[in-house]
Amino acid sequence: MGTPQSVGSFRFWFADQRWEWSDEVASMHGYAPGTVTPTTELLLRHKHPEDRDAVASALARSVADEEPFSSRHRIIDTTGIVRHVILVADRLADESGAVVGTSGYYVDVTETLEEHRQETLDGALPELYAARAVIEQAKGALMLVYGIGPEQAFRVLSWRSQETNVKLRTLAARLVADLRGLAGITPGLRTEFDHLLLTAHERIDGV
Repeated sequence: MGTPQSVGSFRFWFADQRWEWSDEVASMHGYAPGTVTPTTELLLRHKHPEDRDAVASALARSVADEEPFSSRHRIIDTTGIVRHVILVADRLADESGAVVGTSGYYVDVTETLEEHRQETLDGALPELYAARAVIEQAKGALMLVYGIGPEQAFRVLSWRSQETNVKLRTLAARLVADLRGLAGITPGLRTEFDHLLLTAHERIDGV
């Protein structure tokens, strides 16, 4: 089936707990596109045993509080491979503006150091040298909020840069500026940070 894509999208509706996965998310779990219907039971079955209870609790809170389902955990695909993933999510609203679910992205951060180095050499190195300080600050925020390493944090930043067609250093600067509005480490920090990460490009002048 090949190497799964690093990022895939999902949507989850609170009322009937219905899931929608992109082909990339299905592939992360080891399924060929169009061969599986995602359910909460299936989702939890693929969680690493040490992470399953925490993910189940986070999902239950998401439904009860009508808040985005965000998490960092491990999944085990159909072949037994363990993958480290981050769920970056925001609220899903209907046409009236009412919150009906959560939508966002699975980001596979199981990358190797060699893959990170190659990605850097392929195009990100000039950006890194040009604005190392602000990129390092943004990476530090990602590392703190998501509990990931520097290579994984850079991977997430690069993904958002490519997804939004915004230069890496510009996106990092916007994210760092946005962080000043957060009120310290609180239970809701992860949800707030997810929203900032997914919408940072919308607050950049000229974009």
